[in-house]
Amino acid sequence: MDRELTQTYAPNPVLRALYQRFFEKIQVEEAWVREVRELSQRGRVVYVLRSLNVVDFLALDYLTKRHRLPPIRFVNDLGLWILNPMGKGWLNALRPDRSITPAQELEDALSREGSAALFLKRPPNVLELAAGAGSGRGLKEGDDLVLALLELQRRFQEPIFVVPQVFVWSKFPDKRGVDPLSVLLGPRAWPNSTRTILQFFYNYNHVALKLGGPLDLKAFLAESEGQADAVLVRRLIYAMLRRLERERKSITGPDEKAPERVRQEIIRSPRLRSVIDDLVDEKTDRYALQARAHEMLEGLQATPGTATRKFLEVLLERVFQRMYAGVDVDPSDVERLRAAAHDGTLVLLPSHKSHIDYLILSYVFNTQNLPLPLIAAGDNLDFFPIGPVLRRGGGFFIRRSFRGDRLYAAVVDAYVRRLIRDGYALELFIEGGRSRTGKLLPPKFGILSMMVDAALSMPERQCLFVPVSIGYERVIEADSYERELRGGEKVKEDARGLLASSDLLRHRYGRINLQFGQLLDLSEIARELKLDTALLTPAKRRSLVTRLANRVMDEINRVTAITPGALTALVLLSHEQRGLGHEELVARASRLYAVARRLGARTTPALGTVEGRLRADALVNALEMFADAKLIEVSRPDQAPTQRRVAVGPNAVYVTVDSKRLALDTSKNAIVHFFVERALVAYALLADGDEPVSRATLRERVYELSRLFKVEFRFRADAPFDVILQDTLSAMKADSEIAESGERFEPGPGREGWSGREWLAAYAAIFRNFFEGYRVAARSLAELLERPLADKELVRRGLTLGNRLFLEGTLRRFEAVSKPILQNAYAAFADQGYVIHREGKYHAGPELSAQKLDELEQSVAKYLLSPA
Repeated sequence: MDRELTQTYAPNPVLRALYQRFFEKIQVEEAWVREVRELSQRGRVVYVLRSLNVVDFLALDYLTKRHRLPPIRFVNDLGLWILNPMGKGWLNALRPDRSITPAQELEDALSREGSAALFLKRPPNVLELAAGAGSGRGLKEGDDLVLALLELQRRFQEPIFVVPQVFVWSKFPDKRGVDPLSVLLGPRAWPNSTRTILQFFYNYNHVALKLGGPLDLKAFLAESEGQADAVLVRRLIYAMLRRLERERKSITGPDEKAPERVRQEIIRSPRLRSVIDDLVDEKTDRYALQARAHEMLEGLQATPGTATRKFLEVLLERVFQRMYAGVDVDPSDVERLRAAAHDGTLVLLPSHKSHIDYLILSYVFNTQNLPLPLIAAGDNLDFFPIGPVLRRGGGFFIRRSFRGDRLYAAVVDAYVRRLIRDGYALELFIEGGRSRTGKLLPPKFGILSMMVDAALSMPERQCLFVPVSIGYERVIEADSYERELRGGEKVKEDARGLLASSDLLRHRYGRINLQFGQLLDLSEIARELKLDTALLTPAKRRSLVTRLANRVMDEINRVTAITPGALTALVLLSHEQRGLGHEELVARASRLYAVARRLGARTTPALGTVEGRLRADALVNALEMFADAKLIEVSRPDQAPTQRRVAVGPNAVYVTVDSKRLALDTSKNAIVHFFVERALVAYALLADGDEPVSRATLRERVYELSRLFKVEFRFRADAPFDVILQDTLSAMKADSEIAESGERFEPGPGREGWSGREWLAAYAAIFRNFFEGYRVAARSLAELLERPLADKELVRRGLTLGNRLFLEGTLRRFEAVSKPILQNAYAAFADQGYVIHREGKYHAGPELSAQKLDELEQSVAKYLLSPA
């Protein structure tokens, strides 16, 4: 045919303005634009959408025009008056036989360098919905048009690309069953136009266009040669529907079921029924145990609700804007998670430093249109009104300990298995409780072990474990942490204490930073250990869980980003003089920042430029945050004493407040692990002043220190001690921090304005508080020569001793007098045999004496008395 049978849709000016106003908000990935443009250059594009919807077409038409993609010249079964203002009958009137078919229009659209939109189904009508037929009918002409596409591909030289597209108007999960709204307006998954518009306004900031995997019809026909056309049509339609549903589920997540239905299904699970049968005895019958299990599930279960999640979305948006300067997350990390969520279940394993951790991942997943995770929380948070809100937001509450309660353990196990089988993303804080120090706590294995068991029992479903570092420049619980670190008891959470934490809405806490580590697959870890996951003994399963947990912790440390607040706190606390001038602070921070980057540390966008230079203004913001919280005092010699507020910046001098150094220490400790190997070398090298040190002596001292601090820091586990030491020495030599002559080491020539000795002293100063804390712990063990002491009592006496030594001037660092440092030191001394820990008490070791204690203290003090 010579004349045009199709044309693009041309809305009038009023509609064009409306479309621009509303459709501009739809989230479109750059990858979608790039891929469709590339496909259109190689062949012809046909967009495939699932359920007939005018709004879907109008939005797709607008977006293809906005991004200058091939215009849509054909759409099926919408009534072509939308595309042709005079109506379909006008076009047919131009032909004597008035027999223009949709197949001919489709051919015309593709022949004229245009694209087409093909809907595969109609929305179900009221009768179908009432009868529960929620999938909808196929279009009468849908199969014919798919067949026409196949015929066109056989005639075209260029490939025709069938591109599945889905608009996700509502990110809330589908509901099982039929509700009155669905009967009137169509199901939430595939609504009619009226419900689509309502969903759009309710979900205004999160509507997304998702691209499914395109299918090359030319390759499809070549692979399917000899099959009947009817079979090819059904295969093609099924493949498109499956890809469309997969993309939609990547945002909405699994279907929502009634909580009672979920509980009944879990109680009927074979594994839980087997445990119940084993527990039946003369005193307890099966029905009583089932009732107990049902009650446990009610206390455990998350019951996410759309209204609560919408409320939390609005609330968190405002609260976070008030408290924080922003949230940093790498878009490439988000795409990695999105791709992984397509193929399996994600188990998110974040670090745990604040109650905000419970909210931040859900907040980021919500803004990035990822399915919200269900969060494992301690039952200490299940109090009114926080508990019900968290439960409706996706939290489930687990007892801190359920040792000895076999039924409860079985219920938790069955619930976790059900969540993984249904495809929910799960979030578990592998450290158990919040870290008060800023450093990672040792991993806990209980719930993680259950999740591993559940993943191993479903080999057909991939389960990926995702290490996540959540970084804060300053935590909202800083005041309560400081009190606990100084020996105060942990206060039980309640609504008043949680909401009034440190006047949290009146202060800025810097930026939050999220970093996602390597996604860990159990099969890969099993191969590392040479284990067959199908034949795991209890011991081998424990080794698998242990290796996974340690890999997660190492990944969290590796990907933790250096923030302005952490770097500023590290420089302030590692300076030996009373005050630190602004220019010197920036210079020291710049040097340490460069070292961290060479070590492979990630940094936040606010801290450095693309070229790798430190942004001095980022430090100014951190200093203002610390000054506002009264953690530091700011002075200006050139400013009148009567001026009330002293501005940070050039010419200012900063003095850390002794009583607030512990709060700063929490920020600093988030990044100390990047410098620990160099610091141990620095202490070992400078222990004898400026005298060169033999390789053997240096190795002996570093090994001794690594054993001393084995509980305090996480050391690399990917290589033996000697390999790690040699790597560190080689890097420090390359940086001119140390020099080697024969088999002896000494400070090197230095670089960037510092001598090698100054570099070594800078590394040592970062860790001085740990050496001082361990010295206090060693001296306090004298109390055990008289009698055994309970853990808390020994720590209390150690803190009292530390406070006295600080006031006397023996200690320089107030943050050395810290409960976690003393606890870690006692654990290290027990590992070395000086003391014995048994039944909650510390006892003197068999060879412990006053002389031994003096030798132990001196073995630590010799490093503190060195020029480092």
